[in-house]
Parts: sequence; C-alpha cells; structure tokens
Amino acid sequence: MAGTAAAPAAGPEPMPSYAQLVRRGWGSALAAARDCGDCGWGLARRGLAEHAHLAPPELLLLALGALGWTALRAAATARLFRPLAKRCRLQPRDAAKMPESAWKFLFYLGAWSYSAYLLFGTDYPFFHDPPSVFYDWKPGMAVPRDISAAYLLQGSFYGHSIYATLYMDAWRKDSVVMLVHHVVTLVLIVSSYAFRYHNVGVLVLFLHDISDVQLEFTKLNIYFKFRGGTHHRLHALAADLGCVSFSVSWFWFRLYWFPLKVLYATWHCSLRSVPDIPFYFFFNSLLLALTLMNLYWFLYIVAFAAKVLTGQMRELSDVREYDSVVETPSSKSSKDEKPLRNGLVKDKNF
Repeated sequence: MAGTAAAPAAGPEPMPSYAQLVRRGWGSALAAARDCGDCGWGLARRGLAEHAHLAPPELLLLALGALGWTALRAAATARLFRPLAKRCRLQPRDAAKMPESAWKFLFYLGAWSYSAYLLFGTDYPFFHDPPSVFYDWKPGMAVPRDISAAYLLQGSFYGHSIYATLYMDAWRKDSVVMLVHHVVTLVLIVSSYAFRYHNVGVLVLFLHDISDVQLEFTKLNIYFKFRGGTHHRLHALAADLGCVSFSVSWFWFRLYWFPLKVLYATWHCSLRSVPDIPFYFFFNSLLLALTLMNLYWFLYIVAFAAKVLTGQMRELSDVREYDSVVETPSSKSSKDEKPLRNGLVKDKNF
C-alpha cells in the first residue's frame, strides 16, 4: 500500500510563485520519471486493479443522472425558458439562445455555491492548504457523503454536457474545444473519484465554476437588454459589469489560483505525501491539458476586450463569439446591404 504523510505541524505551506511551481513541479516530475523502473502498460494494469474503486452501481447512477439532466433541461426549456423569452419579447436570435444560458447559469450557480460551502462552510482545509488534499491518503479510502454528492452532480452534468454540446447547444467557433473540455473534465471527475483524489476534485470544481456563473450571467443580460424592442440600461450595465468581472475572475481563479494551488499540489506536493502515488503522470497530464484550454479561452477574452477598447465593438455581444464586428460608416457597402439593427453586425452564430 502507498505510504502517506500526515499534516505538518508548522501549518499551511505558503502558496508558491509561478517560478517555484515550474521549478519544483518539473523537478518532482523528472525525479518520478527517473525512479520509475516499470512505467509501462503492466504497471498501469496493476494500478487499475489495486487502486481503482468504482462499483457498477455508481456508474449506472452516473449514467442515469446524465439522462436526468437532459430530460430536466428539455422540460425547463419547453415549459419555462422559452415561454419567458416569448413573454419578454426577446429578439429571435436572443430568444433562441437564452434557454441554454439560463440552464447553465442555474446549474453552475448551484454547483459553485455547494463547492464553496464544502471549502468554507466545513472543516475541509483544501483551499487554504492545498497540499492537505493528499494528507492521510490511502487507496480505496471512503469518500465523504457530501463530496460524493458533489461528484455525482458534476459528473452526471458533464456527461449530459457532452450530448448537449453536440445536439442541444448553439454551435460556436470554440464548440470543438468545449467538447474536448467536457470529455477531459468527465474523465478527471470519474477517475479522480475512482482513485480517491476527490479532495483535489472539489478544489478544481470550485476554481472553475465561478467563471461559468459569470459568463452565463453576462450572456443573459446581453440577451435581455433589447427585450420588448427597447434598450434597457440596467441589463446593459449588468452585462458590462459581468464582462469585467468574468475576465478578472477567469484569470484569477483559472490562471492564478488553479496552477499555484492545484497543479503545485498534484505535481510536487503529492509525491511528498505519497511517494509512489498511482497514475501520477496520467492525472497531471489531464490537469495540464485543462490549464492549456483555460489559457486558450483567455486569449478569446483578451481579443474580445481589445475589440471593445479599440472601438471595433460598441456593444457587448456573446462573449464566446468575440469576433463579431461593428460596421463603421466608412465600411458600408452600397445599396444591396440590409439596414443594421442597433448599429451592429453579428456573425451567423449569434
């Protein structure tokens, strides 16, 4: 059985800098690779047999949960979101997309609130002391019920999201990356539960869901600001503030806290607590892929902000479709061009 380490008496370890993350994480990974005399498929099979704990009823419950989310979304869209869009007289393109954002906003708000409760409303020290996610780790250890509930909700939702991206959501320029993101996230959720890395999972979910809450909040206000054929300043202001908050939180939670808390704990601190921790490279590769996707989307955000700041966009549109352009008077073509609505030209996906 893998050896474990108890919590140090000195208290939580200070959060590292980016340089310390790279230096210590890379050093730990190289040392692990050098010390691994048998890192082939045989070791992987033995690791699965010895350390993976996932019962068939749990997989069945996950699949049923995914079906349940899909049915619930379809019912909410037909009975709540579409009638609301019709009652508010949203523009046709906004009315078509509002149900997707409303559904995601409600889920992510609830999911993030629950993750925040686990990290700040209980005795779990994972946020303030990320290395503690591996203290007293044992293969096959029991998963607390409150964390199991978070895993069931999130895992089943991302199973639903793979189907939803293909068949229910509006297709956007980054939908392929979004699909890859959902697959990677689902694999991380299921495998981290099976290998009992659930403490890390709670921290990862908390650091990611807040950005989705703000993204969908911003999009909803964009859709509602032209309801009833008139411009509503309150929704426009909320959309502007939401966009700023979303951009800041994306960097702070996903590109600052996520690498310096989660990656530092998994790449470096995990080997100090559990020297022969199973599937070290597998999990860290998935977390690194998640980091790269976060960076990819951050480039979208920067490009979107640049267009707003340089005057290429006078109004906020869907922040996942940042390349919509505002047509200036000098660029208007001639007689066969249709009149602009509110001075905006949006791409075909919006």
